[in-house]
This record gives sequence, C-alpha cells and structure tokens, in this order.
Amino acid sequence: MGRSRATHYRHARGPVLGPKQRRSPGPQALDADERAAVLQVINQTGYGELSIGQIWIRELDENRYWCSLSSMYRIAAAAGQTRERRRLATHPAKVKPELVADGPSQVWSWDITKLRGPAKESGTTCTS
Repeated sequence: MGRSRATHYRHARGPVLGPKQRRSPGPQALDADERAAVLQVINQTGYGELSIGQIWIRELDENRYWCSLSSMYRIAAAAGQTRERRRLATHPAKVKPELVADGPSQVWSWDITKLRGPAKESGTTCTS
C-alpha cells in the first residue's frame, strides 16, 4: 500500500477529539495515608530548614525509606513547600533621598546637579 501499518490504523481510527484520558495510578503509587506520612516527615521540627533532598538523604541514613526523591519533591510541591524553606531576612525597600527646594536657602548641597527646583526644567539653558 505504500505506508506503514501504524499509519494505516492511525488514519482508520480517525481523529481523537477532546482531552487525553488521565492514566490511572500504577500499583506502586502512594496512597493518601502514605503521602500524609511523607508530608509529616517533611514538616518535622528538625527538618524545617533543610531542602527536600537533604531530608531524603537523612531519612536514608537512618534506614527509613518513605518514597523516591522525585516522589518526595512531588508531594512537597503539591503542599506548596518546594520553595526556600529557611527563614530569610526581609529588608525594607531602600528609599532614595530627594532634596526639594521651593525657596532660597532651604537646601544646601555641594553638588547641585541633581537638585530639583520649584519649576520643571525645560532642558534649555538660562542666560541672564
């Protein structure tokens, strides 16, 4: 016929409309109780500032295997805990000081190039 068998049957089946069907979880997938246990391990007091990989390694060092590393990351991501887990200092936004003079002898500065005056500058030089 001039085409492969797979192409023939794909065209004979016709177009598939709509979203793909979700696969059912495999036989080794964690159930809800096991996922909750893994999430409880992630949220233990000693593991609060550790990454998911460090938690997984420490649990392996203590001969406790809960799930694979990628599964632990997926469980943490579903709970919204894959970002930075440490407490980080938050710094206030830096405010740039602005000197405004609306009259004589109000602002003194050694550099007057950035000083604003009472009127908007038009970009032309004044000659008096």
